[in-house]
Amino acid sequence: MGEWEAELDERARRQQLAAAMGGEERVARQHANGRLTVRERIARLLDEGSFREIGGLTGSATYDESGELKDFVPTNFVTGEGRVDGRRVVVAGDDFTVRGGAADASIHEKQTYAERMAGDMGMPLIRLIDGTGGGGSVKSLEDSGRTYVPHNPGWDVVVDNLARVPVVALALGPVAGLGAARLVTSHVAIGVRGIAQVFVAGPAVVEAGMGESVDKEQLGGIDVVAKAGTVDVVVDTEDDAFALTRRILSYLPVNSAVLPTRAETSDDPRRRSAALREAVPRDRRSPYDVRRLLAEVFDTDSVVELGRMFGRSTVTALARLDGWPVAVVASDPRFYGGGMTADGADKMTRFVDLAETFRLPVVHLVDQPGFVIGSAAERAGTIRHGARTLAAVYQSTVPWASVLVRRVFGVAGAAHRPHSRHTFRVAWPSGDWGSLPVEGGLEVAFKRMLAEAGEDAERLKAEIAERLEAVRSPFRTAEAFLVEDVIDPADTRPLLTDWVHSAYDVLAARPRESAPLPRP
Repeated sequence: MGEWEAELDERARRQQLAAAMGGEERVARQHANGRLTVRERIARLLDEGSFREIGGLTGSATYDESGELKDFVPTNFVTGEGRVDGRRVVVAGDDFTVRGGAADASIHEKQTYAERMAGDMGMPLIRLIDGTGGGGSVKSLEDSGRTYVPHNPGWDVVVDNLARVPVVALALGPVAGLGAARLVTSHVAIGVRGIAQVFVAGPAVVEAGMGESVDKEQLGGIDVVAKAGTVDVVVDTEDDAFALTRRILSYLPVNSAVLPTRAETSDDPRRRSAALREAVPRDRRSPYDVRRLLAEVFDTDSVVELGRMFGRSTVTALARLDGWPVAVVASDPRFYGGGMTADGADKMTRFVDLAETFRLPVVHLVDQPGFVIGSAAERAGTIRHGARTLAAVYQSTVPWASVLVRRVFGVAGAAHRPHSRHTFRVAWPSGDWGSLPVEGGLEVAFKRMLAEAGEDAERLKAEIAERLEAVRSPFRTAEAFLVEDVIDPADTRPLLTDWVHSAYDVLAARPRESAPLPRP
């Protein structure tokens, strides 16, 4: 026997006890609820055999009268480093089988260690969240013999990481309180339909405090919170969530100090698309399928949309052009005609911040009729949210390409690019722009004249509209170099793939500026 054989045997025994998590009964209950254990999740997420656990011996031990280890309950937080498609990452997962993932059963230094390791070592962070709260239940107060003033240990590191490394958070069970805060303080939050819910407080607390009787799905089911923007993407299974996590990380650099990397692609960068010539209806009031445009312009099967169920008139997605990652902004004319809502503005602001943090060139396919108007829009504070979006766009420094697909109107339309610096901009023949659409602005601008026309008002209105129709042609704007070019829509992809190579050349030559302010 070796000199330290006894200690090595004890280490192996402690590791075995830690691997048992909350015990057979609680593991079986986790499986019965349709959820994997934290260790199964890590094994499925990471490259095979790449996980190196840190803090695996941390937990609560009991000893017999002779001082020998009697039992060991691991902390309910498993962390370490591993690899995703060969890239080093930090993974941090809640173990619901030990005290329901509540923070009172964990040692907070372990969470802080994981966050700090990711930030200081420049590795993406993946949070596997399956926890019922922050400080645990009031029952724990009897054990401590006192209450405490709330604070979030290590939260400064959590916030700092938003400007340092990609953070992807997965809701994999009931997520409440501090767990919910950890979920949304990320760059991308993913929720699994059916097994995950997200709320500040669960149904029992809501009923006691607010008198509202709801179940977990009604209160914070993933489809409910996705419509509120709490999670960015909804998937049907945990394996789908892991696959999506790997895919999202492939578009982002390992940290904000380096550039995103190019992927191999078989899609021809010179590919022209005749379908784009027919994509936009001549009737300006007719919607079209914006996702068809995305599929035609960007590399085949490369578009990953974020926040589809929230702020639905605004579309944000990660995509590739000739293998290079880009951040895509567009409008969906099937919702509010593509107009900017308060939720859509928040969605775009957050996405532009993501592009700025990780130096993703932005491609904006513009069809912006303006801010959504009306009493509901005013109650939502749309202009305040929209002005913040305008600020994010104008403060951005990454290369920017705008394709004016159709409408560009008003203050919201001015957010189609940062006008104070050079950007790439072209228009389609379907382009239509101004301070107000002719259809709505005519009655206002010629109100007195139309009123005085009496019975001839409709005829006069038609005459004015015909005159204005002639001057709203995009070619009139191009004559004055107020738009740089009007292109054949079929050439959109070749032009953008040329641009994206130059964009990355510029980013590679530019020294990394001080990190932007982190915002969840």
